[in-house]
Amino acid sequence: MQWLNRAMLRLLIENSLDREVKTMAEWSKATISDFGTTITGKTPSTKNSDYWDGTRMFVTPKDIQSTKHITHTERYISNKGMEAVKGAIIPANSICVSCIGNIGYLGVTTEECITNQQINSIIVSDENSADFVYYYMKYLWPYFKNYEGQSTTLSILNKTQFSKIEVRKPDIDTQIAIASLLSSIDDKIEANEKINNNLEQQAQTLFKSWFIDAPESSSWETGTFSDIIETMIAGDWGKDSPTGNNTEMVYCIRGADIPDVKSGNKGKMPTRFILPKNYAAKHLVAGDVVVEISGGSPTQSTGRIASISQSLLDRYDKGMVCTNFCKAMKPKSGYSMFVYYYWQYLYDKKVFFLYENGTTGIKNLDISGFIETEPIILPPAELVEKFDAFCHSIFNVIFANGLQNEQLANMRDALLPKLMSGEVDVSELDL
Repeated sequence: MQWLNRAMLRLLIENSLDREVKTMAEWSKATISDFGTTITGKTPSTKNSDYWDGTRMFVTPKDIQSTKHITHTERYISNKGMEAVKGAIIPANSICVSCIGNIGYLGVTTEECITNQQINSIIVSDENSADFVYYYMKYLWPYFKNYEGQSTTLSILNKTQFSKIEVRKPDIDTQIAIASLLSSIDDKIEANEKINNNLEQQAQTLFKSWFIDAPESSSWETGTFSDIIETMIAGDWGKDSPTGNNTEMVYCIRGADIPDVKSGNKGKMPTRFILPKNYAAKHLVAGDVVVEISGGSPTQSTGRIASISQSLLDRYDKGMVCTNFCKAMKPKSGYSMFVYYYWQYLYDKKVFFLYENGTTGIKNLDISGFIETEPIILPPAELVEKFDAFCHSIFNVIFANGLQNEQLANMRDALLPKLMSGEVDVSELDL
């Protein structure tokens, strides 16, 4: 099915409300167990190195918080690891739902894999549509979230409770029709994300070709980032509401927002209230580069980075600062993209582990030490500026796709409860 634009979706919703439609009550009463077999995940022993660093996806709640399909994971296990927990193996097109901690995140597997024990997975039976079950679980999000906060320790929706949740189950033709409509939107979202990933990879490849692998690079000057970064700006967290002189409302970019920004998405930046004088000194402008200086993990260093483009700033109705767990860098004019991609290149090479301090808990990046001591090449200014202009055009496309994805997601989320409640009857839509 060709993807549906915003105007088309609005028309579908509005027109359907004038029709006599079927109600959800006409669907048969059922439980989640009637959609298929539920399996709780299991983690192979972390003490056995033979079980890890393989090619098989190991799904955790972190891996199912963005897109519909699970195409990659933070950690991977080996075939031996799969064999060790073979009773917990789930096939492609299984529906993963996080049921411990942050309850209700979900995704669809794209290959045979394992999840950890925080996830209950539905192996959808042949007489049901896996895509429909995914969207029904998405529809049940408010119900799932009710389980959070019911425990003084960790919120848990166990396998038995999960399987017994009462639902309404339509016939297979209705399942397929609803799933097809909603999937057409998610397919477009995922297509845009693939385009954005390809554009980002192109820019990274171009950077490496022009500056790292270029034969003439051996004759270029060397220096440090301090030669091309003019100013460092500290972050600000302010207050969660207007308090005293903290009256300036801003959006605050955190380390957690960096992956969204890099993908062209608006993200979920919180609003904060800071001092007007701090806003004047700390607000972000196009060309700034934000670096996460506190956080990290044993497998992920501090130093994650995001480029602040005008396309990003235009998505918000207020100004933006970074949190005090980040810092903003202001590169020399024409050097923003060079700094961004050089930094990302070194991050991918795991250089930043060498500049961290702290052995337990939160790690901190010695950003001043890194900027002042890490050796870098300094190509001719005209080549850097040419690269900068090219990358800005890429970022404009990335954020245009990100904006479209935001609009499509809003449309999908508006349509979902109408389809699942019977307010919109998919059988009466001419698609």
